[in-house]
Amino acid sequence: MPIPVVGVARLWRVARQHGMDRRRFLQALTAGGAAAVLAACGEATTQRTQARFKDATPFIVHEDGMSLETRLEDLPEGLITPVRQFFVRNNSVSLDVNVESWRLSIEGDAVTNPIQLSYDDIRKMPSRTFVSYLECAGNHRAMFDLVKGQKAKGTQWRTGGVGNGEWTGVSMRDVLQLAGVSDDAASVLLIGLDTESPEEGFRRVLSAEKARHPDTLLAYGMNGEMLPRDHGFPLRALIPGWVGSTNVKWLGRIVVSKQPIWTRNNTTSYVLIGDAYPPESEAAGKVATTQVIKSALALPWPAKLKAESQRIHGFAHSPDGPITTVEWSQDSGNTWNEAEGSGPQVQYSWVRFEFDWDPDPGEYTIMTRATDWAGNTQPDEIPFNEKGYLFNQPLPHPVRVT
Repeated sequence: MPIPVVGVARLWRVARQHGMDRRRFLQALTAGGAAAVLAACGEATTQRTQARFKDATPFIVHEDGMSLETRLEDLPEGLITPVRQFFVRNNSVSLDVNVESWRLSIEGDAVTNPIQLSYDDIRKMPSRTFVSYLECAGNHRAMFDLVKGQKAKGTQWRTGGVGNGEWTGVSMRDVLQLAGVSDDAASVLLIGLDTESPEEGFRRVLSAEKARHPDTLLAYGMNGEMLPRDHGFPLRALIPGWVGSTNVKWLGRIVVSKQPIWTRNNTTSYVLIGDAYPPESEAAGKVATTQVIKSALALPWPAKLKAESQRIHGFAHSPDGPITTVEWSQDSGNTWNEAEGSGPQVQYSWVRFEFDWDPDPGEYTIMTRATDWAGNTQPDEIPFNEKGYLFNQPLPHPVRVT
């Protein structure tokens, strides 16, 4: 007897709670009905969920209760952001995945050898480790309102939706080769296990070319330790220089297609929508992929400082490689001075810049602007987009000196 619709809906809720994706659910349902689904639930990736697992005390906690913004002014010396201070941006709750039953599935019409890999399978492959910054596409979103007077939709990040980590994992290219991805592959869809996210598993699309880049990583380590739960344990994507949403957490499936793939997150979300951004193919505007050059002071907004000689610092980064120059101004950009760089900078890392300042009491606006080795400099103005992605004008940071 066919299972009533309400029964299927209830079964689907149970299956999702056990980490089962829709494809596996339908396969089990077709093969053996409710009994097969319930049996498969026992084999699925069990997971515990909560808004977040790390202590929120060091962060600015946003209204959704899940987004934790780093206070740049509280970061210690050096270039690496400690895990306990590394920002968190989720599209639903965080997951605690059972690594023993977790599997990574590689499939699609451009795959000649569909496979499922265990955590041990991944860990046995040749590993890579490098330092890279990771930044939410909406970092600095609040500045559309604070600086330009036009509020964008979404979490109102100021400057702390970014961090710099040391990542360890395997090249996605090596995993795709194991699955026999064909030369005519066009798109690679990454799908997370977070079924409470939009599309019942957060997903982003990479070009096949980007997926095959040797530095496109399937990461299982962060800062020399096991990848934390809030940051995607057991496995996440790490795509240096691309917006944070492409670095999918709690990765469960990779679908490789011979045709371009369009989903919510490259048609209406993570798309720059506005008069300056004509639609791209199926998208409502310009799809947000690579990051943009940025700099920010490690100060509260607004800041209060004493009228004494002091050392001011901040951070700058670019998707196109090392920062060569950071300039600062205390008069809203009328005159500029060069800051000093601190610490070695590798290709994907941010740089810490510093300068000495001995102000008199008063109200100031300090601005910074960065230039990278490719000649990219922060623009004086950027056009508005509805969801506030990729704001990178020099920030007019208000400072009161007493």
